[in-house]
This record gives sequence, C-alpha cells and structure tokens, in this order.
Amino acid sequence: MNDDYIDLIEPTPKLTSKRCRIISFLIRLLLQFTTYVTAFIVWYLFDIFIAFFALILSFIIVGIIRSKLRNNVIPQSQREYQYNDQGIADWYTAKELCDDK
Repeated sequence: MNDDYIDLIEPTPKLTSKRCRIISFLIRLLLQFTTYVTAFIVWYLFDIFIAFFALILSFIIVGIIRSKLRNNVIPQSQREYQYNDQGIADWYTAKELCDDK
C-alpha cells in the first residue's frame, strides 16, 4: 500500500491593512532595485569598472539577504518552491512584522 501523501501548501498570506501592504511593497522594492541603485551611485561617484564590481558584490549581498528572509518565514515543507520578491516580502511582512488575522 502506498501511503505517500502530498502535504497541503500554505498559500502566500494576504495582507489586509494598508500599513502592512506598504511595508511589503518597500521590502519588495529594496530586494529588486538595490543592486541597480548601488551600481549607479558607484558609477556616478567613481568609475564604470568599479561600478561593475559593485554591481556584482551588491547582487551577491542582496541574494544572501533574500535567502535569509525566505528561509526564516516560509514553512519548511514549502522551501523547495520558487518565490519571487513579492512573495518573499509578503511572507516576511505577514509572519514577522504584522499581525493581520
């Protein structure tokens, strides 16, 4: 007898309050655009070659931050699924910052 059951997937939380949605939106913006803004600022202040290496370094740092946020809030059984920046920001805001019930 085969007793392999698929665990139920907990859906991405829906944020109801305006404050929580704004926080989630800001986290999403930081995850998406920090690398480009950092590279542009470094290019403006220094040089294009230094900006290229700053882009690579900021991409690695934001990737580490993204994975830490993802692994702290998404349930253990769902970590194998892909989540975009909006999903990670919604999960983090709902689990850690807001108590919307």
